[in-house]
Amino acid sequence: MIESLEAKSLSQYETLQQILSAGFQFGGSFALWRKPHSSELELTFDDQKEVRRIDLNLEESKAGFIIHPFEDQEDQKAFFIEAKEYFKIPLEKQNEPVQLPDWMQQFNQTLDKKEIIQAFYLKSQQAGSSEHDGTSKTKFLNLVEKSISAIQEGYLEKVVPARTKILPIPEDFDLAKSLLSLLKSYPNSFVNFFHLPGIGTWMGASPEILIETKEDWFYTMSLAGTQPAKGENPLKAAAWTQKEIEEQALVSRYIVDCFKKIRLREYEEHGPKTVLAGNLLHLRSDFRVNMKETNFPQLGSVMLQLLHPTSAVCGMPRKEAHDFLKNYEGFDRKFFAGFIGPVNIEKKTSIFVNLRTASFSDQFITLYAGAGVTEDSDPEKEWEETELKCNIIGKFIQKPQL
Repeated sequence: MIESLEAKSLSQYETLQQILSAGFQFGGSFALWRKPHSSELELTFDDQKEVRRIDLNLEESKAGFIIHPFEDQEDQKAFFIEAKEYFKIPLEKQNEPVQLPDWMQQFNQTLDKKEIIQAFYLKSQQAGSSEHDGTSKTKFLNLVEKSISAIQEGYLEKVVPARTKILPIPEDFDLAKSLLSLLKSYPNSFVNFFHLPGIGTWMGASPEILIETKEDWFYTMSLAGTQPAKGENPLKAAAWTQKEIEEQALVSRYIVDCFKKIRLREYEEHGPKTVLAGNLLHLRSDFRVNMKETNFPQLGSVMLQLLHPTSAVCGMPRKEAHDFLKNYEGFDRKFFAGFIGPVNIEKKTSIFVNLRTASFSDQFITLYAGAGVTEDSDPEKEWEETELKCNIIGKFIQKPQL
């Protein structure tokens, strides 16, 4: 059932509260998201009590929302929220009220903000703060130094160590308020929230498309390099170091190498250019392929499996970088640096790398961030970069602004 809603009765904040209440009472999985530069919030609900898992064959998949961990799965499957119910809410008018679909009326009890938090505490069983206390600065600096040594020895070309930061959820935390604030603050990012019963509850604002397919076109990007956005015109004020330029070029070369593996020569490459993602700047190159002209209708699925995990979240060479992280990083990334997004919704698939993200559990939130390390990296600066990235979501837990 797919429908576009007209604004009628509830404010955006009240609407989001009611959607979250209905989602947790619905009993299954649900997700909501807003694509970059979009003026619509999209939502999908799946009433199946047991969480679904599907093969990574996007072209044959039903409509829904895919969620895949950082680690490859032995059975090559991903979690999936089938679009048993799907609808959209307009966001372009801040105070315009919204009419929710009829099926939601059975959930006429709107949970207050404390009850919503209690609902996903009870339903989310994933490990969180009980597993670790977050990554200490000393441990992360040591990991970066180990990474630099591995690169200098010729074992790695680049590696992307990650860390966690754990925050207590404030007593007055309001999930609807945090999500609405996130939507308003990051118009260029893929803002998302998803809940898989017994698996996890996450929210985030990712700047990076992994793959996108629409009609006859395939699209991907290489995104790397990070610096704070400063001044009235941060795009013009940006100055990139050789280390950051090379880091981004490595990701672009990785994508081109994937094209070469499948003997695909006809592609467009544009960039790199400086792009804004919230309060951070990155370097980005864009790649496009006409799937009809290249006679490659299954390119989305093929490139998804070749690209993940990208060198931007793992490193190069991929296997050696992955093995290094598994040996030394010291925590389970779970869905961080995996991929998420809508599949075959209105004949379009948009899958993003799950960055700038956080998971909820046991009255704590776990923030995740990584930093691209090359031979020229400074451990202290890499720590500062992860702090900036953690703050993207962390500030919306502690002090959301409407």
